[in-house]
Amino acid sequence: MQYTKLGRTGITVSRACLGGMMFGSWGNTDHDECLAIIQEAGDSGVNFIDTSDVYSYGESEEIIGKAIAGNRSEWVISTKYANPMGEGENRSGASRRWITQACEDSLRRLNTDYIDLYIQHRPDWDTDIDETLGALSDLVRAGKIRAFGSSNFSAVDMLNARHTADARGRERFRCEQLGYSILVRGAERDRLPLAAAQGMGIMCWSPLAGGWLTGMIRRGGQMPTSEDLGNFRALSRYSAEGRFNQAKLDAVEALIELADEAGLSIVHLGLAFVREHPAVTAPIMGPKNLTELRDLLAGADVVLSQDTLDRIDAIVPPGFDIHPNDSRGFVPPELQPAGRRRGLAAGSDSAYVGFTPRREPNWGVKNVTA
Repeated sequence: MQYTKLGRTGITVSRACLGGMMFGSWGNTDHDECLAIIQEAGDSGVNFIDTSDVYSYGESEEIIGKAIAGNRSEWVISTKYANPMGEGENRSGASRRWITQACEDSLRRLNTDYIDLYIQHRPDWDTDIDETLGALSDLVRAGKIRAFGSSNFSAVDMLNARHTADARGRERFRCEQLGYSILVRGAERDRLPLAAAQGMGIMCWSPLAGGWLTGMIRRGGQMPTSEDLGNFRALSRYSAEGRFNQAKLDAVEALIELADEAGLSIVHLGLAFVREHPAVTAPIMGPKNLTELRDLLAGADVVLSQDTLDRIDAIVPPGFDIHPNDSRGFVPPELQPAGRRRGLAAGSDSAYVGFTPRREPNWGVKNVTA
């Protein structure tokens, strides 16, 4: 297992991050197998694990809390806040009120007295970024968290947060978690170089493009089921209809051929590609079972040749997302109608004056573990 520093935090992490989204009702409901996955990952040298309060609505955090109980100091734990956790207008977002409560809830579920890396799961344009940074800075000073980061932020959001932190004397976001894979390369245009310039760590979700780079999705083959991918994942993304998915199928076939010539599986090709970017700290692996974990770990030391990387660039150009919506789970305010028209609303002191704020989707939150 290879190790690196998480940005400039000084924290050493494995270059494979174990993702916890499939632990619990969203994926694997067998807690014993989930615990075995975490145990085997740790035995293989993985010391970095990522989850969120919203994953299986607290169940993932509880499973991880049980798994690390005997060796907490050996693990670097990342969890997230901001998505809705239960009914109520103030149980989501990035206000001081909710961050303080959400952090205490995660600490309790994880059965620990500190979180190594606390990440804002998505931007909250309804909340002043200084409000958010102030609350997070206080949690650092109280010893509740060691560092904090962002996820799914645009380059504009990242720069605004950095400017505010420096101007107001706040702690900074120390990492960004973003979507990045061979099929989703838009982050190469701005967020990856920006993070590198600012000394931020980068964690990459969906390094296998949400299942497209597993070999399960092939031209002329049967599209995956919810059982294959985990019940949470939206199967509409894997429909063979539509020009973007047709282009993905073309790319996948070319990548499988390239992987075969290089003596690799497409899974190992995909993970190695993400690790090759100099700004990337670690791809997040989200195994649903032990078989998937072992396959993912088997490619942990794969290094791609320059020729292989050049051929990947010829299949999917640098900075290009085959599907324009794959690298983000929302429409940023800059792209919404109010952000592209004259005559913006007057009298607001918001950094995004006139932009229509994003409201949370209906996640169907039920039975949240507090």
